[in-house]
Amino acid sequence: MAKITRKAAAKKPAVPKKTAKAMPTGKSPRAAKPKSTKPKSIKPWTTAEIHEVFSRFRKANPEPKGELEHLNPFTLLVAVVLSAQATDAGVNKATRALFEVADTPQKMLDLGEEKLRDYIKTIGLYRTKAKNVIALSAKLLTDFGGEVPRTRAEIESLPGAGRKTANVVLNMAFGEHTMAVDTHVFRVGNRTGIAPGETPLEVELGLEKAIPTEFMLHAHHWLILHGRYTCLARKPRCEVCLIADLCRWPEKTVV
Repeated sequence: MAKITRKAAAKKPAVPKKTAKAMPTGKSPRAAKPKSTKPKSIKPWTTAEIHEVFSRFRKANPEPKGELEHLNPFTLLVAVVLSAQATDAGVNKATRALFEVADTPQKMLDLGEEKLRDYIKTIGLYRTKAKNVIALSAKLLTDFGGEVPRTRAEIESLPGAGRKTANVVLNMAFGEHTMAVDTHVFRVGNRTGIAPGETPLEVELGLEKAIPTEFMLHAHHWLILHGRYTCLARKPRCEVCLIADLCRWPEKTVV
Protein backbone atom coordinates (compact mmCIF):
# COMPACT_ATOMS: atom_id res chain seq x y z
CA MET A 1 0.00 0.00 0.00
CA ALA A 2 2.87 2.34 0.71
CA LYS A 3 4.07 1.95 -2.90
CA ILE A 4 0.64 2.82 -4.29
CA THR A 5 0.50 5.95 -2.17
CA ARG A 6 3.89 7.08 -3.41
CA LYS A 7 2.91 6.35 -7.03
CA ALA A 8 -0.27 8.38 -6.70
CA ALA A 9 1.63 11.21 -5.17
CA ALA A 10 4.04 11.19 -8.07
CA LYS A 11 1.18 11.72 -10.50
CA LYS A 12 0.15 15.00 -8.92
CA PRO A 13 0.97 17.98 -11.16
CA ALA A 14 4.10 19.73 -10.13
CA VAL A 15 3.79 23.26 -8.83
CA PRO A 16 5.55 25.59 -11.29
CA LYS A 17 8.65 27.21 -9.91
CA LYS A 18 7.63 30.66 -11.23
CA THR A 19 4.18 32.03 -11.71
CA ALA A 20 3.25 35.02 -13.84
CA LYS A 21 2.36 38.07 -11.83
CA ALA A 22 -1.23 39.15 -12.14
CA MET A 23 -1.58 42.17 -14.41
CA PRO A 24 -4.05 44.95 -13.65
CA THR A 25 -7.18 44.84 -15.76
CA GLY A 26 -6.72 46.32 -19.22
CA LYS A 27 -2.90 46.01 -19.24
CA SER A 28 -1.01 43.64 -21.46
CA PRO A 29 1.97 41.74 -20.00
CA ARG A 30 3.95 42.87 -23.06
CA ALA A 31 3.11 46.56 -22.68
CA ALA A 32 6.24 48.68 -22.54
CA LYS A 33 6.95 52.33 -22.00
CA PRO A 34 7.16 54.17 -25.33
CA LYS A 35 10.68 55.14 -26.24
CA SER A 36 11.41 58.85 -26.32
CA THR A 37 12.09 60.29 -29.75
CA LYS A 38 14.56 62.74 -28.25
CA PRO A 39 18.23 61.80 -28.27
CA LYS A 40 19.46 60.76 -24.84
CA SER A 41 22.09 63.47 -24.83
CA ILE A 42 23.12 66.26 -27.15
CA LYS A 43 26.60 67.67 -26.98
CA PRO A 44 26.20 71.34 -26.04
CA TRP A 45 27.23 73.89 -28.63
CA THR A 46 30.35 75.86 -27.83
CA THR A 47 30.62 79.60 -28.35
CA ALA A 48 33.20 78.98 -31.06
CA GLU A 49 30.89 76.58 -32.93
CA ILE A 50 27.97 79.01 -32.91
CA HIS A 51 30.26 81.79 -34.11
CA GLU A 52 31.39 79.49 -36.93
CA VAL A 53 27.80 78.73 -37.93
CA PHE A 54 26.81 82.37 -38.31
CA SER A 55 30.12 83.26 -39.92
CA ARG A 56 29.29 80.75 -42.64
CA PHE A 57 25.78 82.16 -43.05
CA ARG A 58 27.21 85.68 -43.31
CA LYS A 59 29.81 84.67 -45.85
CA ALA A 60 27.20 82.96 -48.02
CA ASN A 61 24.66 85.79 -47.73
CA PRO A 62 26.10 89.01 -46.26
CA GLU A 63 22.88 91.07 -46.50
CA PRO A 64 19.87 88.76 -46.20
CA LYS A 65 16.48 90.31 -46.84
CA GLY A 66 13.01 89.36 -45.74
CA GLU A 67 10.86 88.07 -48.57
CA LEU A 68 7.73 90.09 -47.71
CA GLU A 69 7.51 93.05 -50.07
CA HIS A 70 6.79 96.41 -48.44
CA LEU A 71 7.27 100.15 -48.92
CA ASN A 72 7.54 101.48 -45.36
CA PRO A 73 7.06 100.37 -41.74
CA PHE A 74 3.26 100.50 -42.08
CA THR A 75 3.11 98.29 -45.17
CA LEU A 76 5.61 95.93 -43.53
CA LEU A 77 3.35 95.68 -40.49
CA VAL A 78 0.33 94.97 -42.71
CA ALA A 79 2.24 92.37 -44.73
CA VAL A 80 3.36 90.52 -41.60
CA VAL A 81 -0.18 90.50 -40.19
CA LEU A 82 -1.46 89.11 -43.51
CA SER A 83 1.27 86.45 -43.61
CA ALA A 84 -0.09 84.46 -40.68
CA GLN A 85 -0.85 80.94 -41.99
CA ALA A 86 0.01 82.09 -45.51
CA THR A 87 3.08 82.07 -47.71
CA ASP A 88 5.15 85.18 -48.35
CA ALA A 89 4.69 84.65 -52.09
CA GLY A 90 0.91 84.57 -51.69
CA VAL A 91 0.92 87.73 -49.57
CA ASN A 92 3.18 89.57 -52.03
CA LYS A 93 0.87 88.70 -54.91
CA ALA A 94 -2.04 90.33 -53.09
CA THR A 95 -0.28 93.35 -51.59
CA ARG A 96 1.47 94.64 -54.71
CA ALA A 97 -1.76 96.16 -55.94
CA LEU A 98 -3.02 96.96 -52.42
CA PHE A 99 0.00 99.02 -51.44
CA GLU A 100 -0.27 101.09 -54.60
CA VAL A 101 -3.51 102.54 -53.27
CA ALA A 102 -3.12 102.17 -49.50
CA ASP A 103 0.38 102.65 -48.12
CA THR A 104 -0.57 104.66 -45.01
CA PRO A 105 -3.05 104.07 -42.18
CA GLN A 106 -5.32 106.88 -43.42
CA LYS A 107 -5.40 105.55 -46.97
CA MET A 108 -6.18 102.07 -45.62
CA LEU A 109 -9.11 103.47 -43.62
CA ASP A 110 -10.31 105.38 -46.67
CA LEU A 111 -10.18 102.17 -48.70
CA GLY A 112 -12.47 100.46 -46.21
CA GLU A 113 -12.85 96.88 -45.07
CA GLU A 114 -15.03 95.72 -47.97
CA LYS A 115 -12.64 96.91 -50.69
CA LEU A 116 -9.67 95.65 -48.70
CA ARG A 117 -11.20 92.17 -48.71
CA ASP A 118 -11.28 92.27 -52.51
CA TYR A 119 -7.53 92.86 -52.62
CA ILE A 120 -6.61 90.11 -50.17
CA LYS A 121 -9.27 87.47 -50.83
CA THR A 122 -6.66 85.02 -52.14
CA ILE A 123 -5.03 84.93 -48.69
CA GLY A 124 -6.26 82.52 -46.03
CA LEU A 125 -8.51 83.98 -43.30
CA TYR A 126 -8.83 87.14 -45.39
CA ARG A 127 -12.06 88.34 -43.74
CA THR A 128 -10.57 88.32 -40.25
CA LYS A 129 -7.33 89.81 -41.51
CA ALA A 130 -9.14 92.62 -43.32
CA LYS A 131 -10.97 93.49 -40.11
CA ASN A 132 -7.68 93.53 -38.18
CA VAL A 133 -5.87 95.68 -40.75
CA ILE A 134 -8.63 98.30 -40.67
CA ALA A 135 -8.69 98.22 -36.86
CA LEU A 136 -4.90 98.52 -36.51
CA SER A 137 -4.89 101.39 -39.00
CA ALA A 138 -7.46 103.23 -36.88
CA LYS A 139 -5.47 102.56 -33.70
CA LEU A 140 -2.26 103.81 -35.30
CA LEU A 141 -4.01 107.09 -36.11
CA THR A 142 -5.71 107.57 -32.75
CA ASP A 143 -2.95 106.30 -30.44
CA PHE A 144 0.34 106.72 -32.31
CA GLY A 145 -0.07 109.70 -34.61
CA GLY A 146 -0.26 107.48 -37.70
CA GLU A 147 3.21 106.06 -37.10
CA VAL A 148 4.19 102.46 -36.37
CA PRO A 149 5.36 102.39 -32.73
CA ARG A 150 8.90 101.29 -31.88
CA THR A 151 8.36 99.08 -28.85
CA ARG A 152 7.27 95.45 -28.75
CA ALA A 153 4.48 96.07 -26.25
CA GLU A 154 2.96 98.86 -28.34
CA ILE A 155 3.07 96.84 -31.56
CA GLU A 156 1.53 93.85 -29.78
CA SER A 157 -1.33 96.10 -28.68
CA LEU A 158 -2.41 96.45 -32.33
CA PRO A 159 -5.19 94.15 -33.63
CA GLY A 160 -3.77 91.06 -35.36
CA ALA A 161 -0.19 91.69 -34.21
CA GLY A 162 1.57 89.28 -31.87
CA ARG A 163 5.10 88.86 -30.60
CA LYS A 164 6.44 87.46 -33.87
CA THR A 165 4.92 90.36 -35.83
CA ALA A 166 6.46 92.85 -33.40
CA ASN A 167 9.87 91.23 -33.66
CA VAL A 168 9.81 91.26 -37.48
CA VAL A 169 8.80 94.92 -37.62
CA LEU A 170 11.31 96.00 -34.98
CA ASN A 171 14.09 94.17 -36.80
CA MET A 172 13.32 95.00 -40.41
CA ALA A 173 11.92 98.52 -40.02
CA PHE A 174 14.00 99.81 -37.12
CA GLY A 175 17.13 97.65 -37.00
CA GLU A 176 16.49 96.18 -33.56
CA HIS A 177 18.28 92.97 -32.58
CA THR A 178 15.13 90.87 -32.24
CA MET A 179 14.55 87.20 -33.03
CA ALA A 180 11.28 86.44 -34.83
CA VAL A 181 10.50 82.75 -34.42
CA ASP A 182 8.31 81.34 -37.15
CA THR A 183 7.89 77.66 -38.00
CA HIS A 184 11.24 77.58 -39.83
CA VAL A 185 13.26 79.16 -37.03
CA PHE A 186 11.51 76.96 -34.47
CA ARG A 187 12.46 73.85 -36.44
CA VAL A 188 16.08 74.87 -37.02
CA GLY A 189 16.59 75.89 -33.39
CA ASN A 190 15.33 72.51 -32.19
CA ARG A 191 16.74 70.26 -34.89
CA THR A 192 20.26 71.61 -34.76
CA GLY A 193 20.24 71.74 -30.99
CA ILE A 194 21.38 75.38 -30.91
CA ALA A 195 18.27 76.47 -29.00
CA PRO A 196 15.86 73.63 -28.22
CA GLY A 197 12.52 74.59 -26.73
CA GLU A 198 8.93 73.50 -26.38
CA THR A 199 7.53 76.90 -27.38
CA PRO A 200 8.51 79.68 -29.82
CA LEU A 201 9.32 81.92 -26.85
CA GLU A 202 11.74 79.35 -25.40
CA VAL A 203 13.49 79.06 -28.76
CA GLU A 204 13.55 82.85 -29.18
CA LEU A 205 15.17 83.42 -25.79
CA GLY A 206 17.58 80.54 -26.34
CA LEU A 207 18.74 81.94 -29.68
CA GLU A 208 19.11 85.45 -28.28
CA LYS A 209 21.30 84.05 -25.52
CA ALA A 210 23.40 81.88 -27.84
CA ILE A 211 23.97 84.11 -30.88
CA PRO A 212 26.78 86.69 -30.66
CA THR A 213 25.67 90.31 -30.91
CA GLU A 214 27.57 90.88 -34.15
CA PHE A 215 25.19 88.50 -35.95
CA MET A 216 21.87 89.42 -34.34
CA LEU A 217 20.71 91.99 -36.89
CA HIS A 218 20.48 89.36 -39.64
CA ALA A 219 20.27 86.17 -37.57
CA HIS A 220 16.55 85.56 -37.90
CA HIS A 221 16.72 86.02 -41.68
CA TRP A 222 19.56 83.51 -41.99
CA LEU A 223 17.65 80.99 -39.89
CA ILE A 224 14.37 81.51 -41.77
CA LEU A 225 16.06 81.09 -45.14
CA HIS A 226 17.99 78.07 -43.90
CA GLY A 227 14.77 76.43 -42.73
CA ARG A 228 12.83 77.39 -45.86
CA TYR A 229 15.33 76.19 -48.44
CA THR A 230 17.74 73.74 -46.77
CA CYS A 231 16.59 72.41 -43.40
CA LEU A 232 13.19 71.41 -44.76
CA ALA A 233 10.53 69.89 -42.52
CA ARG A 234 10.12 66.55 -44.32
CA LYS A 235 13.28 66.02 -46.34
CA PRO A 236 16.14 68.14 -45.03
CA ARG A 237 18.80 68.76 -47.67
CA CYS A 238 21.72 67.78 -45.45
CA GLU A 239 23.91 67.18 -48.50
CA VAL A 240 24.00 70.92 -49.28
CA CYS A 241 23.77 72.22 -45.71
CA LEU A 242 26.42 74.78 -44.77
CA ILE A 243 26.50 73.61 -41.16
CA ALA A 244 25.94 69.85 -41.52
CA ASP A 245 29.25 69.00 -39.89
CA LEU A 246 28.30 70.97 -36.77
CA CYS A 247 24.58 70.14 -36.62
CA ARG A 248 23.55 67.97 -33.66
CA TRP A 249 20.55 66.34 -35.37
CA PRO A 250 21.00 62.57 -34.89
CA GLU A 251 19.20 61.74 -38.14
CA LYS A 252 21.23 63.96 -40.46
CA THR A 253 22.27 62.17 -43.65
CA VAL A 254 25.82 63.46 -43.79
CA VAL A 255 28.56 63.54 -41.16
